[in-house]
Amino acid sequence: MSVEVENVKWETAGLGPVEALQKLADLYPGEIVFSSSFGWEDQVITHMIFSNNIPIKIFTLETGRLFPETYYVWNRTMEIYGQPIHAYYPQHELLEQMVNTKGPNSFYESVENRKECCGIRKVEPLNRALKGNKCWITGIRAEQSANRQFMENTEWDEVHQLVKFHPIFDWTLDQVKAYIKEHNVPYNTLHDKGFPSIGCLPCTRAVREGEDFRAGRWWWEDQSKKECGLHEHEAK
Repeated sequence: MSVEVENVKWETAGLGPVEALQKLADLYPGEIVFSSSFGWEDQVITHMIFSNNIPIKIFTLETGRLFPETYYVWNRTMEIYGQPIHAYYPQHELLEQMVNTKGPNSFYESVENRKECCGIRKVEPLNRALKGNKCWITGIRAEQSANRQFMENTEWDEVHQLVKFHPIFDWTLDQVKAYIKEHNVPYNTLHDKGFPSIGCLPCTRAVREGEDFRAGRWWWEDQSKKECGLHEHEAK
């Protein structure tokens, strides 16, 4: 829906991230959400929303396979800001059926199995989290991968029929780190150990010097575009 996207672009033109988030909260009252996986970028946006009391619901996908460090920063974030972060879990019937049939680590065996696991643990819960909303805020930045450099900070999500807005899309990683330091924002300490992108524990490793940003995700797969299906434009 290009008209909707163009309207958001016009409304947010020239605004900083906080002002843009406030504007979008006014445009989509009660119908705007932010998805967090507690990475650097997401913690920056969470701070912007909570510290400015912007009425945007924050949610996360609780896959059941997260790092202990992720649970820690999740809990610490709620303690500091005193506001809820809504968890969406997999449908237990689907998860039980997959694990009972294929075992707990079937995702290592094939791309199809891995995508099935991502579908159950992440994509289906995301669909429920986004249902009924008109604007989805994300922490995507342009420099995170070559594929994302062809995106814009405002998009139309055809799958979920809503506007996606990336408030720090043009920020560099140095800007993100500087913001976290300046505002004393809690962050996942795995970032200090070579994890630029943090997902489920069995599917994420640290990256080596010179490796691509997402090399640590599903590292056993020989693919140039490794996504879990949350951002459909990247799976093309």
